[in-house]
Amino acid sequence: MNDNDTGRSLPLLVIGGGIAGMSFAIRAREAGHAVHLVEADPDWRVAGAGISITGPTYRALKRLGLLQAVMAEGFYIGTGSYICAPDGRVVAELPMERLEPDLPTAGGILRPRLHRILSERVRQLGVEVRLGITVSSLKEGGEGLLARFSDGSNGHYHFAVGADGAFSTTRDLLFPDAPELRYTGQYCWRMLADRPSEIDRPFFFMAPDITAGLMPCSNDQMYLWVLENAPARRRIDDATAAEGLRALLSPFGGALGRLRDTIDGTTEVISRPLDALLLPRPWHKGRTVLIGDAVHATTPHLASGAGIAIEDALALGDALALGGDPAAIFTRFADRRWERCRLVVESSVEIGAMQQAGGSPDKLNHLMHAAQQALNQDI
Repeated sequence: MNDNDTGRSLPLLVIGGGIAGMSFAIRAREAGHAVHLVEADPDWRVAGAGISITGPTYRALKRLGLLQAVMAEGFYIGTGSYICAPDGRVVAELPMERLEPDLPTAGGILRPRLHRILSERVRQLGVEVRLGITVSSLKEGGEGLLARFSDGSNGHYHFAVGADGAFSTTRDLLFPDAPELRYTGQYCWRMLADRPSEIDRPFFFMAPDITAGLMPCSNDQMYLWVLENAPARRRIDDATAAEGLRALLSPFGGALGRLRDTIDGTTEVISRPLDALLLPRPWHKGRTVLIGDAVHATTPHLASGAGIAIEDALALGDALALGGDPAAIFTRFADRRWERCRLVVESSVEIGAMQQAGGSPDKLNHLMHAAQQALNQDI
């Protein structure tokens, strides 16, 4: 196998069947490469309620060829969002910029629907998918890579892509001394609900110590998110999560207050601590590279985690198309992605820190606006 050959099919391994891994599998398979994707979950499930989609994320989905499918399954707008007082009154409209004429400004989709869109495309393209197995070891040999799997099988590849998320075992294999995820001092609570017609765009609600929002994610559903300041990590029992969310929403009226009053013991509530990680470069070792949350796990303050994961896949695909040995490809990829991913992680964490410290709303808005303007620039 000649590392300098271009335009030929190469056997590639993708470790992880989340947004980053599936996006790269799609990109690489469309370029004609033989892609093998392994996913630890035997049922290939996805956790979470809804996901917000920003203009840059819609642009990345367009480059991936999935814009129309996502728009058809989700909810999108071409206007701005509303900022509301605790009692529900709209106090300001936040304008949003169309990055391209056919792109929405913002929107949302149910996480399982986005997962289905991506996984169906992966299957349609003929990616070999194996579920319920993990990578036990990665060994360099000659001009290739030998991967051994947890079921005792093995495979030979040109290179591997570790896209197995924030708790990446591939990262542990490559960089056992890498920094660990860091708790950022906030919890995020989420729940799905029926969407009233008045919630036709993102709504943000600001109260002392609590920030919340309503995001439409389909024609008939929306999701609620709440950011809670919590100095220490704690265990939240599923049996009492609904009660905890009701208490957090006590300062709010209007649409948010009406939604709070519907929460009871049968309401499914998701709560998780917000962690972050920015792995220093290099993001590769030998013939294996890390992408997505495995190298830049972020908090949701800029709603950009999924977007930069898809962008990673596009950028790695572009680097692969230019040819060269894996080290050159991976270096080219990381050089292109580092500043943008650093911006998302560090700005998101800083926004969360300002919320916890009760920082000036003007300074907070300035930071968010500056980060969004930077993200509006194409990758």
